[in-house]
Amino acid sequence: MIKKLICFIGILLLLSSCGDSNTYQIEGKLTNLEDQTVFAVFERDDYKVVDTVVCDKPGHFEIKQPKDGFNCVTIFFENKTRWITAYLQSESKITITGDANYPLLLEVKGGRINNKLSAMRKGITPLLKEFTDLNRMLNEKKYSNAIEEADIASRFANVNLQLSEYAMSYIKENPDEEASIVLIQLFFTDAEDTRKMDELLALLDPKIKSFYLIHELEQYSARAKRTALGAEAPGFTVKNIYGNSVSLDSFPQKYVLLTFTAPWCDMCQTEDLYLDKVATKYPKDKLDILLISLDDNQKNVRDVLKKDSIQWNLVTDSAGQATMLIDLYNVNALPRCFLIDENGKILLKTDNGGEIKQTLENLMDDE
Repeated sequence: MIKKLICFIGILLLLSSCGDSNTYQIEGKLTNLEDQTVFAVFERDDYKVVDTVVCDKPGHFEIKQPKDGFNCVTIFFENKTRWITAYLQSESKITITGDANYPLLLEVKGGRINNKLSAMRKGITPLLKEFTDLNRMLNEKKYSNAIEEADIASRFANVNLQLSEYAMSYIKENPDEEASIVLIQLFFTDAEDTRKMDELLALLDPKIKSFYLIHELEQYSARAKRTALGAEAPGFTVKNIYGNSVSLDSFPQKYVLLTFTAPWCDMCQTEDLYLDKVATKYPKDKLDILLISLDDNQKNVRDVLKKDSIQWNLVTDSAGQATMLIDLYNVNALPRCFLIDENGKILLKTDNGGEIKQTLENLMDDE
């Protein structure tokens, strides 16, 4: 009996150790890494797992993930300002090496997709390096005057175009590679115009259509078309900060300016978007404005609005309302404004207050 019990316990321990085996292993060796804390975000469908790892010696880290079924892992470093994505296969060890100052040039080895992408990046190293340097100069405002800024921006646009052309060539030459799907995601996901993305997706070999990114890109395309110019604005019903129900049907036979903002967004202030001038210039029977703000504190918002001479119609993120509308209208940056006509069609989508003001003047001042 004791021997059987010992044997049974031994089997349990064996099974337990098997369950704890590391399905995914990522090893990194990065030079010029200043912040020695890295973050790994493992993703599958709508599920994410985040690991935080401190390098055991400068630039060296090892991440182990025992759970299976993840599609990719994104490694964030330098206080989450830089990152690299690796595509996962069970029981496959991945190594990430290179200069932390140039994430686009990091070599990711392990698994067919990673190997293909690393080989492709090697062929365009000078372009990727120039792209990174110019982008950093623009973001960090490393220019002395407007002329120099315009020159850097022009060079950046040219390099970006060359990279897109290279990616397109690779996709057309390799329609049976999952790496081509990754390149479509990286270079051709334009929320304003999905025609090029749709065209390239149609070229892919049917045998790779089960790759998870295909479904994501098809959903992306559908969301973008939902709010294309001329499309019927997606309907919704939410409650504003005063508890009143608001829907597109609340604004019959008038223009509606649907504006997505956030309290922490410097460019989202109503005066910067000319919303205060628009609100006072046009009567509510001609134009109404609905503000969607990523702000949970309704009481604080109401207190602030009491001091404003304009009575704003505003929806906050209480119960996820703003988040739902952001997804519905495919908003990927703030601010974002949609001008909807009397028939519920999208006339304009922009982040530029001047464009809103000019468009409304063209539409309404001559009436």
